[in-house]
Amino acid sequence: MTADSTSSGPHAAPKKDLDAALAAFDTMPLFMKSLPTEDSEDSTLAALQSLVHDGTPDAHIIVEEVALNFKEQGNEYFKGKRYREALGFYTQGIDAKPTDTILREALLCNRAACNLELKNYGSVLRDCSAALTLNARSSKAYYRSASALVALDRVEEALDCCDRCLAFDPENKGLLQLHERATKANVEKDKREKVKAERIRKDQDAKRLLDVAFRERNLFILPKADGSSNPYEPHFDPDDPTNSTMVFPVFFLYPQYATSDVISQFVEDVPFAAHLEQMFPPQAPAPDWDRRGEYVAGQLVVYAMTHRKRLLKVGRKMTLRDVLSASRAKEGEKRDGLQLKDGCLTFVVLPKGDVETKWVDDYKKTRDA
Repeated sequence: MTADSTSSGPHAAPKKDLDAALAAFDTMPLFMKSLPTEDSEDSTLAALQSLVHDGTPDAHIIVEEVALNFKEQGNEYFKGKRYREALGFYTQGIDAKPTDTILREALLCNRAACNLELKNYGSVLRDCSAALTLNARSSKAYYRSASALVALDRVEEALDCCDRCLAFDPENKGLLQLHERATKANVEKDKREKVKAERIRKDQDAKRLLDVAFRERNLFILPKADGSSNPYEPHFDPDDPTNSTMVFPVFFLYPQYATSDVISQFVEDVPFAAHLEQMFPPQAPAPDWDRRGEYVAGQLVVYAMTHRKRLLKVGRKMTLRDVLSASRAKEGEKRDGLQLKDGCLTFVVLPKGDVETKWVDDYKKTRDA
């Protein structure tokens, strides 16, 4: 491996029986998982046993050889695209603590190459940083740092890495290509951020307009306790360019049968009678839950409950805007209005007569209790 190479890993070797080559390491004394306890005629093995048991003034030479062999074995695994195994050997080489800075730099850069393939980008940055403390002109460390930073969408930092390296290695093709890629990524990132900022600005403007519209309509906003939102939300009528007409999701409750309907798009200038006539036409079959056939347009009454528990009877020709206006408190009284709960307005629909009278009486008793 040459120090100025910027490929993703160690250089490829001619194709050979990789498994056989890797298996051969298990018989080499430097890579045995443990030394035999019995006497051996192998001089290398005997030397290692002496090093382990007795120590030697030349131990640092053996350490360098051990680290170098771990590096070479890691290279074999890397060429076979067995990145996790290669990473393990490079780590063992690093843990051997060789004093040769070129060897330590190579081990760190090679482990970074493995982590780059495994998408462990934080580990790539840590190893490259360590390599650069050993050699401030390590093109490999800069290249792999920049590659990890691009993958993390930290393109400004990636460009900084490229620029630092190109300052002393201006002809490095890998860095030049990566710099071009990072530059394009930075342009795209700027575009995305501008689009996102514009979307946020528009959302904030829309929210401010909605807040003003809600106050003008005397609404009390009651969001869900868990912070979630209703799939139907109040909004301005897209057919009104002046943004003076609102559309609300509305619940019709039928307490007599403990059921309900939702009108997802209730334009505030449409009379309640128009919806009732559509939902309960006189000649149509009654809903399954209307066991007595009492829910028929023209024979129904609608009630609204305000924030202060006032009960408003909705006239047949009244629009939603009319009801919102009627919910306003009288001058000098505490503020009042309808509640926009979970993004919806709620009204009670009852058949005229005894059912209506009983429900109104029960509501007032509960309210005044």
